[in-house]
Amino acid sequence: MTVYAFASAKGSPGVSTAAAAIAQSWPVPVVLADVDPAGGDLLWRSRTATGGALDPDRGLLSLGAAVRRGAAQADLTEHLQQTALGTDVLVGITSPDQLPGLGAAWGQLSTVFGQHRSDVLVDCGRIVPGSAAMPVFAGADVVVLVTRPDISGTAHLRERLRSLRTTLGIGGPGGKPVGIVVRTPYRDTRSAADLQQLLDAERMGVTVLGIVADEPKAAQVLHGERMGQLRRTLLGRSAAQLAQRLVGVQRPADLANGR
Repeated sequence: MTVYAFASAKGSPGVSTAAAAIAQSWPVPVVLADVDPAGGDLLWRSRTATGGALDPDRGLLSLGAAVRRGAAQADLTEHLQQTALGTDVLVGITSPDQLPGLGAAWGQLSTVFGQHRSDVLVDCGRIVPGSAAMPVFAGADVVVLVTRPDISGTAHLRERLRSLRTTLGIGGPGGKPVGIVVRTPYRDTRSAADLQQLLDAERMGVTVLGIVADEPKAAQVLHGERMGQLRRTLLGRSAAQLAQRLVGVQRPADLANGR
């Protein structure tokens, strides 16, 4: 199915929260995969249906070992766990010290994800030149960058888009669909439109999809730290809108037209 890579250009604008919230709102079966080379949060923030901890040895590390034995043996399903929220997840590494354990498997992960029967949303963390997750990011069908609407967030986003222009074919024939998500309070009605205007003026060839609400209490619901229903929160509503816009995307025009 379709592979969607989520990442940030700099800092911690909430990539993991955005990807997890959108996964919860995805209208068809989906997998949430954590491949952040710095060590992801999915393992620590999720619980099983019985309230227990997820298995750190069943996830990216075990999948990487299977890939090294041969891509034909690497069935993503065998390395997934289901959270209390009902999401199938691939937990990531807990520390950069575990990176050597994956080795050459990084270059095959996007193929394994693409062969899965469900869509896969991949949290790549902060993406920079030389990142171990770059093969996964560049190999995805759709790329989503999460940013904050402040000066530094916008500046780093623009620089990262410039550096990725050739790798992703941004704006060119057959280029990869690239969407931008702005993490900001739900009442912020200007930032997304202003950012789109700026990026259009610089002919970046990307689409600002909208916002994911910056709502800490709702994020606690998402991560099982607080009781409640995500769909009734501003974070949940904004994530649902983004999910509807992203699902089924195949071309840059699909993002621009809002599908």
